[in-house]
Amino acid sequence: QVQLVESGGGLVQAGETLRLSCAASTSIYSFNAMGWYRQAPGKQRELVARITSGGSTFYADFVKGRVTFSRDNAKNTVYLQMNSLKPEDTAVYHCFAVQLNLEYWGQGTQVTVSS
Repeated sequence: QVQLVESGGGLVQAGETLRLSCAASTSIYSFNAMGWYRQAPGKQRELVARITSGGSTFYADFVKGRVTFSRDNAKNTVYLQMNSLKPEDTAVYHCFAVQLNLEYWGQGTQVTVSS
């Protein structure tokens, strides 16, 4: 069973930076894609960013230019660097991974941005 563990969330002020981490219990080479969704209270889940095994990245328009997705294959970890955070970025951020036809999810990490 694949496990994903997120960390790096917290309470920050608008304009500040956070780096979220997602550590996998297996080699990230085994995944077709990894990424991050977020869900704010009362709102639908949104795809934030995604990276494929080939290195192609996708960033949602609402974070484009403010976030960078990276990975450390040796540590089986992917990172989401979020800059210039806004109060509307407040949400629980979940890491996900796709392996063939299976999806795996982490428990999530809370990001709260105060104005």
